[in-house]
Amino acid sequence: MPLSIVMHEHGGPEVLTAVETVVGAPPPGQIRLRQTAVAVNFHDIYVRTGLYRTLALPGTPGLEGAGVITDIGAGVTGFAPGDRVAYMTLGYGGYATERNLPAELAVKIPDGVDDAVAASIYLKGLTAEMLACRVHPIQPGETILIHAAAGGVGSILVQWAVRRGATVIGTAGSPDKLAFARAAGCAHVIDYRTDHFVDAVRAITGGAGVDVVYDSVGRDTFAGSLECLAPCGHLVNFGQSSGPVDPVAPSALFTKSLTLSRPNVFHYAQKNRSTLEEVSAALFAGFVEGWLTAPAPIELPLADAAEAHRQVESRKISGSLVLRP
Repeated sequence: MPLSIVMHEHGGPEVLTAVETVVGAPPPGQIRLRQTAVAVNFHDIYVRTGLYRTLALPGTPGLEGAGVITDIGAGVTGFAPGDRVAYMTLGYGGYATERNLPAELAVKIPDGVDDAVAASIYLKGLTAEMLACRVHPIQPGETILIHAAAGGVGSILVQWAVRRGATVIGTAGSPDKLAFARAAGCAHVIDYRTDHFVDAVRAITGGAGVDVVYDSVGRDTFAGSLECLAPCGHLVNFGQSSGPVDPVAPSALFTKSLTLSRPNVFHYAQKNRSTLEEVSAALFAGFVEGWLTAPAPIELPLADAAEAHRQVESRKISGSLVLRP
């Protein structure tokens, strides 16, 4: 029987329980997947704790995965049983051995990209593409600050920013993570646990500040991120691993003519089918060509979803974690 991870209430990792489920034939416009890898993201933590009330309960979390098509519904074109595909969806349901999925959300995985890697980098990689190429298109010669530069999104974003000609300052919270961020391409690294990152950025830039800050940490770093910006700088807040940011008065941006963005990758990447195919192709090409790299993801069995959440929530791991159905 197919297996799904279901939560009936918000709470700690223990609310994630494995249950047998029935997956029927795919309805029109959908495909049926035998999943081979399912990514665990910080978004899943927010859903589990109730910070995001976006999953109807009882429900199965999980935004992205990879797998093999086993059946196609009426009207589906461009796919066939046996195709390897990756996907991301705000419809959730990823933590499962099998599932049905709207075909319009799936993209084929090219040869040379492993299923576990595809699942672990798809949402994170499309987020990095959005940040570097669309929300604030990075220009050669810019100096930028990336918080959590050793994280799943952060490390890919560092590489994309360097590819576009930026000088990257990265923050991380341990010697191992600092080394990882530097290996990804950071010209300067800051240990935010021992150094005041605002002072460090001021020293690195000679007081000029940075052109853009990419901040996925949220509450703990937001005010300092604004301080780090040069006049006409841009703060891109795309996560809140330390908690949500307090409301900001527009007048707080006036003193340096700053701009503030809070983007959602689904809005950017899934505007239409051609955009999804374009950004997906750019991401996978980066890995096939070798200018984008990521460590092999940590793998745990699907039934160990609770332990996976504990590891991600601890913020002690570098890179990504996937569940193997």
